[in-house]
Amino acid sequence: MDTRGTHVGGIDEAGRGSVIGPLVVAGVCASAEALKEFEELGVKDSKLLSAKKRVSLYGEIVRLSKAVAFASIEPKEIDYFVWFGSRRRKLNFLEAVHMARLIPRLEAEEVFIDAPDTSPAKFAKELTGMLDSCPPIVARHRADRDYVVVSAASVVAKVERDRAVERLREDHGDFGSGYPSDPQTISYLREWVVREGERPGFSRKSWKTWDKVLATTLEF
Repeated sequence: MDTRGTHVGGIDEAGRGSVIGPLVVAGVCASAEALKEFEELGVKDSKLLSAKKRVSLYGEIVRLSKAVAFASIEPKEIDYFVWFGSRRRKLNFLEAVHMARLIPRLEAEEVFIDAPDTSPAKFAKELTGMLDSCPPIVARHRADRDYVVVSAASVVAKVERDRAVERLREDHGDFGSGYPSDPQTISYLREWVVREGERPGFSRKSWKTWDKVLATTLEF
């Protein structure tokens, strides 16, 4: 990635597979000098960092970047697209819509994206078509590990997702990580339905996780 004399952007998300809380899409725009500092600071894919390290890096990313932006996609919006979107208008399309809204805010000369689609080229083409004026877009699998600017975006997305989840915990109790693989999350959802008689509004009702939960609680 040759970034001499340019400002490049990176976009990534956090919370795509969770059953509780938002999916957060984040973007970062930085100069070549800032990218070098990111590397020296240890910026990498957020999944490879501790929560404490992510928070520490978040402040440095904001300080060094030309622009930082993010958007939270709430469960209600996700459910709508999963339930009613056509084959090419489901979660990947929803992510593209929000990424397209972030790109102008970054004012980058080139944007690197961790592609959620099985075809990164197709995703980049669809995203480009959503904008009247668009910088070159490079969509790749594992971009959050290969491009430090995307790693920075992954840190921002994860920290903002964690903050949103913590606010939910404060309001509704400890539900664990919010991911279907977490037994505490599944137990929490089951107990909620038994107690309240309905699924919580801060969960994604379109997720197949609910088939397992409801099979052992109530029939809807």
